[in-house]
Amino acid sequence: MFSIIYMTTGSNGEAEKISNTLLERRLAACANIFPIDSRYWWKDKIEKDNEVAVILKTRTELLDRAIETIKQLHSYEVPCIVSYEIKTGYQPYLDWIGVETGRRE
Repeated sequence: MFSIIYMTTGSNGEAEKISNTLLERRLAACANIFPIDSRYWWKDKIEKDNEVAVILKTRTELLDRAIETIKQLHSYEVPCIVSYEIKTGYQPYLDWIGVETGRRE
């Protein structure tokens, strides 16, 4: 099984650092990094920030380790880190995720 992790960070540098660490540790096969305009509730008021979003592709069995790594490296008090199961997809791409995260078939 495969999953996507979605997270937001405060800067491109932070997004790159976290993504590179996950890639180096083979906890993710791919990271997509892009700027976003965020609005959210924080401490009883609506905030507006320029953030950087990251979409990571991984194996579901690696989620706990990946999320723990993100939490250790992240600067936010309560970072956005959510995951979604990939139910279907292009099988050669899914196979590639498996290979790049350490599952050799």
